[in-house]
Amino acid sequence: MYYLIGLWESVRDFIATGGDVLYFVAAALFLMWVLMVERYWYLTSVFPKVRGDIIARWDARVDTTSWYAHRIRDTWISEASDALNARMLIIRTLVAMCPLIGLLGTVTGMITVFETMAAQGTGNARLMAAGISMATIPTMAGMVAALSGLFVSSRLEAKAKMARESLIDSLPHH
Repeated sequence: MYYLIGLWESVRDFIATGGDVLYFVAAALFLMWVLMVERYWYLTSVFPKVRGDIIARWDARVDTTSWYAHRIRDTWISEASDALNARMLIIRTLVAMCPLIGLLGTVTGMITVFETMAAQGTGNARLMAAGISMATIPTMAGMVAALSGLFVSSRLEAKAKMARESLIDSLPHH
């Protein structure tokens, strides 16, 4: 319990040092990871059943060689592909947004530095250092958030592409 309290105080101090923009970075990071976990769950648990159902429907067809049969096959592949790639654009957008949100924190931190300099002059180094810290921490947090999602999202996209290709290979094109 004491560990969790200490951890919470560390996070609270980090956010106080970096400014309120870190709440937006945290929200984007949380949403990105929820979506990535959902996509991983779909790829590993749900899609194998969908794939098996599509293959069973194709194998149950009497006609697999006509033009109509090939259009039905293409439709099933397209629907499966859409389901595989669902929410991947949102994940990529969130990965790209994290550094931009961090840069917003940099701008707000630099505004704080300039306000301090305007009000108190350039002689108060301690107040200027607090503003510069507020300017750099959100940028770092945004970059770390983006890096954490970049690797996983690229792996998810590769896994979805391989699942689609596997489905296509499983539906014989006579």
